[in-house]
Amino acid sequence: MLTATIFYGAVINPLSLTCYSAFPRCLLAVDGTGNIEWIVNDVEPHALQDVLAAKGHVDAEVLALKDGEYIMPGFIDTHTHAPQVPNMGTGGQYQLLDWLHNITFPMEAKFSDLDFAQKAYKSVVRRLINTGTTTCCYYGTLHLESTKVLADIVHAFGQRAFVGKCNMNRDSPPYYIEPSPESSITATHDFINYVRALSPSTSKQEPLVQPILTPRFAISCTDELLASLGALASSDPTLRIQTHISENPSEVAYTRELFPAAPHYAGVYDMFGLLKQNTVLAHAVHLTEDEVNLIKERNAGISHCPTSNFNLSSGIAPIGHYLDKGIKVGLGTDVSGGFSTSMLNAVQNASVASKVCAFHGRDSEPSSKSVFASKPLQISALLYLATLGGAAVCDLERQIGSFSPGKSFDALLVSVREETGNSGIWGLTEPPTTTLTPDKELEGWLERFLFCGDDRNIERVYVQGRFIGGRTFHS
Repeated sequence: MLTATIFYGAVINPLSLTCYSAFPRCLLAVDGTGNIEWIVNDVEPHALQDVLAAKGHVDAEVLALKDGEYIMPGFIDTHTHAPQVPNMGTGGQYQLLDWLHNITFPMEAKFSDLDFAQKAYKSVVRRLINTGTTTCCYYGTLHLESTKVLADIVHAFGQRAFVGKCNMNRDSPPYYIEPSPESSITATHDFINYVRALSPSTSKQEPLVQPILTPRFAISCTDELLASLGALASSDPTLRIQTHISENPSEVAYTRELFPAAPHYAGVYDMFGLLKQNTVLAHAVHLTEDEVNLIKERNAGISHCPTSNFNLSSGIAPIGHYLDKGIKVGLGTDVSGGFSTSMLNAVQNASVASKVCAFHGRDSEPSSKSVFASKPLQISALLYLATLGGAAVCDLERQIGSFSPGKSFDALLVSVREETGNSGIWGLTEPPTTTLTPDKELEGWLERFLFCGDDRNIERVYVQGRFIGGRTFHS
């Protein structure tokens, strides 16, 4: 049981795609279970003790933030491949299918070695935590035991995560493929039971680490395997599902060849019962309008992975159009198609992608009702996609992604102060260019962090109220 913690200082809180709050003098209490107990948004220093007394915390220890520091919800990475992190920064000369066979599958095959997996995954999870990812959707490999190792490490480090053992019994190299649908499903059942034993759920909240069904993508799974996974998902509606969709034109065309009975790529997952309200669809670069409508109808979510989409020459997803349709969208780093574990990189490239869409009309023609199509994403939208939008994609928006009483305190303590050592951010010791009100100054700190920040600016990382990482963390 954690002791109660009270923070006093600046707080950024996403509210919607078009709005967030920025309070310079906020008082926020986290209870002993790691949940937010209460928030008072505007507390002048002279009123601090009166507010604490009214809340029953007369002698409470308060963690006071410095000028240039603020608290915001932690980042939610809705799509990444833990065993691909060692390949970051390589293979950008390939497109998707060649990249898988020349770069990715050889690396993932190495994770049959449990000693290698242990060392690699410890580094992977620590890196993601320290770059501010409080919740992550991890793909493991097809190996049962090494993916258990990944789940063990995530649990030990205190990160919130969905961890999946890949299902792939077709169109993979002979050294890296599951022998049959039966063996794949048996291993999946084993993995689900193992992960659920790590951190049992409570009546109020879901566990920190959860299993997730992970058919790699339609190409790598036979009809029989997809049907078995669909049956498993139907028997246990709490199981999330993660997979890829419409990342690359060649991939889309090949999928259509393999599944001629399906009307389109999204229809493949739908016909096997794998397109649901807790399905995470990565990429979605080349969807048809029929697919967009089906995804909206099923209330599935899209993980927007702009860095990978650029790096592997896949294209630019028309995210503004999807947002106008009311589809749930979050961000993903998609390492190692993406070349950074940092969600800040995903935020920055999501901004660039939206501007390219606006320049070239990649989104559908905006109508008078369009809010996002063919327009650059604003700071409020970028913040939302990295936090509360990702929570919605993971079907966890009632528990994480923003700050309100009863939600888990998954948070970052961010600093834009000169002492962090990030020369890319104009520090507080430099002469100001304008005179700003405190709330406008705080909004400026957020924007500078999103576009110029890195792990040096993340002082502390909290998950469920527990301090688990960041620049000042020492294990």
